[in-house]
Amino acid sequence: MEQRQMETEFGSPDRKAAYRVERLLQFGLKRGLLEPLDVYAARNGLLDLLCIGEPYEGDLNEPVADSALELLEPLVDYAAESGLLEENNTTVRDLLDARLMGQLMPRSSELVHRFWTTAKLAGIEAATDDFYKLCIDSNYIRMDRIGKNMYWLAPTEYGDIEITINLSKPEKDPKEIAMLRNAPQSHYPKCLLCIENVGYAGRLNHPARQNLRVIPVELAGETWYFQYSPYVYYNEHSIIFDREHRPMKTSKETFERLLDFVERFPHYFIGSNADLPIVGGSILNHDHFQGGRHKFPMEKAGVEESFSHPDYPGLKIGIVKWPMSVIRLSAPNCDPLLKLATAILDAWKSYSDPSQDIFAFTEQAGVKVPHNTITPIARNNASGEYELDLVLRNNRTSEEHPDGIFHPHKELHHIKKENVGLIEVMGLAVLPGRLKDELELASKLLTGEEKLDGKVTRDPSHPLHKHAEWLEELVSRYGTAMPEEDARQALQTETGRKFADVLRDAGVYKRSEQGMERFRAFLRHLGVRA
Repeated sequence: MEQRQMETEFGSPDRKAAYRVERLLQFGLKRGLLEPLDVYAARNGLLDLLCIGEPYEGDLNEPVADSALELLEPLVDYAAESGLLEENNTTVRDLLDARLMGQLMPRSSELVHRFWTTAKLAGIEAATDDFYKLCIDSNYIRMDRIGKNMYWLAPTEYGDIEITINLSKPEKDPKEIAMLRNAPQSHYPKCLLCIENVGYAGRLNHPARQNLRVIPVELAGETWYFQYSPYVYYNEHSIIFDREHRPMKTSKETFERLLDFVERFPHYFIGSNADLPIVGGSILNHDHFQGGRHKFPMEKAGVEESFSHPDYPGLKIGIVKWPMSVIRLSAPNCDPLLKLATAILDAWKSYSDPSQDIFAFTEQAGVKVPHNTITPIARNNASGEYELDLVLRNNRTSEEHPDGIFHPHKELHHIKKENVGLIEVMGLAVLPGRLKDELELASKLLTGEEKLDGKVTRDPSHPLHKHAEWLEELVSRYGTAMPEEDARQALQTETGRKFADVLRDAGVYKRSEQGMERFRAFLRHLGVRA
């Protein structure tokens, strides 16, 4: 029916697709992706990609589209129906829609000029607002998919923790997985963060990036690049990456770069994943930071003990009330922050405390292996001071905890098994998509719609089996006659408490009296005074 109506109104599917090409160009003009003179080349590029011989030459009777996606989806459908796609699956469709949007994108040099001109005339916030909007309008940031993520706040003794269940990455069907398995391997670009990704056509096992644009930023005298994350976990989630493909390394230069950035982008925070496996992020082979305009739970957490240092008058030092071990430094200028942060890092790298299972080094096959590092975060605080949070990390493993002594322990793996990276250190849990269905099913136990019986507790194939011990506790506490909404809220709260336990496991100094005293002992080792 729709096909016949299409042919009646436009004469043929080709003409309908050509009409949508014009509407996409109209959208690009309206949103500032391209200028009027750019339309001719963009039109020809789009027609060529879709193998359409002639443009549409009638009136555009519909209003400008709200998003590029509503035009891209039917254009990709047209490509699939015309036999232009190898397979009509998500991976191949994504490769084409980025290629289509790439025809509308400004050149990198033009966009960089626009960014810094806006920053000079209207301020850096206006420049990032404009750039962020462009990344959404160009469909680089997939708001349609991000909107599927679940998000809530969970109360804990450390304040409200943010919980998100990641549903934004589409699942692949078996045929797609087989295509990926058989795809030829390539070492270009070297990783997802390399500058060579800008404009890259992509392949089955590497995303297309024709609609990616980046802004060069000088940090500590070196060229780095600023971009937004395609799967934002928080407001204006950005990535700042090294021009060179070189491994993550936390050093004095790291602090210099972080402080440089918040001086140039005072409305953003910036932080770095740790530079060691287990306690580091997912990409350790390319030095990078994450930033954005978001106030995380850890930032909101207060300083529970304050200290000073005789060599740094006026610099505030504190232990943050947080399940991980966080030292907060703040001062009206960068120099003392940089010096003390570097001293803390250097001291921590070689510091051992056997009473807390903290060893700076172990020997493996005659090689001295380091275990201590820091996750640093920089921002401008509410008092207008520069602020650094230094989170102490250790990545040692043991027979009891083969995944990491200061890592989510086995009893928490049903909620979180992966590394505790920068975003989670700051109090935003990024939990696996499987939990959506598992929590929905678990809520039925609390309402009495389903029973907690042997199918759950004894059958490893049951989706709730991994949660059995936890669910027994919850049924004992809440009963099995809760209203549906109350059950859902209870599970969200309890998931938040579990994530607080995850952070406690990752903390090198525990929140016990002995643990806090040993934390103070490390500060005294640095010359810090109460």
